[in-house]
Amino acid sequence: MSRILLGVAGGIAAYKAAELLRRLKESGHDVTVVPTRAALQFVGAPTWAALSGHPVATDVFTGAETVPHVALGRHADLLVVAPATADLLARAASGRADDLLTNCLLTATCPVLYAPAMHTEMWQHPATGANVDTLRERGAVVIDPASGRLTGADSGPGRLPEPAELAAIAQTVLDRPDIATAAASRDLAGLRLLISAGGTREPIDPVRYIGNASSGMMGYALARAAALRGAEVRLVAANVGLPTPAGVAVTEVRTTAELAEQMSKHAAEADIVVMSAAPADFRPESAADRKIKKTPETQTLDLRLVQNPDILAGLVTDRTDPAQVIVGFAAETAATPDELVELGRAKFARKRCDLLVLNAVGDGRVFGRADSEIRILGADGQVSEPLAGSKDTLAHHIWDVAGGLRRDR
Repeated sequence: MSRILLGVAGGIAAYKAAELLRRLKESGHDVTVVPTRAALQFVGAPTWAALSGHPVATDVFTGAETVPHVALGRHADLLVVAPATADLLARAASGRADDLLTNCLLTATCPVLYAPAMHTEMWQHPATGANVDTLRERGAVVIDPASGRLTGADSGPGRLPEPAELAAIAQTVLDRPDIATAAASRDLAGLRLLISAGGTREPIDPVRYIGNASSGMMGYALARAAALRGAEVRLVAANVGLPTPAGVAVTEVRTTAELAEQMSKHAAEADIVVMSAAPADFRPESAADRKIKKTPETQTLDLRLVQNPDILAGLVTDRTDPAQVIVGFAAETAATPDELVELGRAKFARKRCDLLVLNAVGDGRVFGRADSEIRILGADGQVSEPLAGSKDTLAHHIWDVAGGLRRDR
């Protein structure tokens, strides 16, 4: 069980922190909430105490005999500030220690994660940018805010990312503390990444389709991890019902043809292309323009299927930049690890991409699950040892390899 300090600054997005707290608790973590005085104007202390199971204080004098302003920061495994307002970022960057939260930020020896939330003008102000740069230079992880509806009628960048996304990032940093270093240094900054996610659907008629069980969770985890590490990310999503990761541009598609069109359209400008979507290999030769009716006389339905284009192989063939890295995925129903590798090598030879991520599917594995197990096959023929964990953690493993390969070119 990890010990997490959840700092809450005084912004309207403080109500979302209650949901974040619930998710962290349900994941088995011990969470202590440290709100600012302003935060208590939005969500009261009884709410934080009831949800966390710990008393709530905002000053260094309450429970002074335990020296909370030192003890809390020293004993935490992770400190998350959500929302982090412009004022909180300014105070943290300047080293202020005028309440319990800022004292904890100065005494914390664990990774620190800030999730900013504020009006667009405040986020884009040079002072805020300088404060964010300062915090990152000191090793803190600062998540870029999402774009969307803000307080009142305002809309734009400055929205607090969804609690599920923040919880996933927090868990990833706990699982791999070195991710905090990669995120703080923005080690993928300057790279343009193109990622596909989800599963395509090929229409039979206006209401029915041929599809697969891909949820898009791996592709979204890859996008979230890359954005956290500073990359410019475009995600082509095929029938995915997940919240858009903060700082990621999303293009939605339905069919394999649409997926192929969008991947081809954006591939030339990408430094790394990841084909993690599961496109349908076949589609009906023709789709009915009206719903096919079931009648007593119609006991069977014959469909003639034709092969869809191979998107991954096409991306490799059409590549114009020799430094571009192309990553494919192979989801196989392998009975043994050796068979998985054998199937992966065969696919690698056909696709000729630079990296191939292998995973065994079926029997409730991979699709729709938060965790997975992968092996990474490189162009040199080497296969990594099995890597298991959450898809967010595995996404960072993939970027470690793909990003390193791109830098070597």
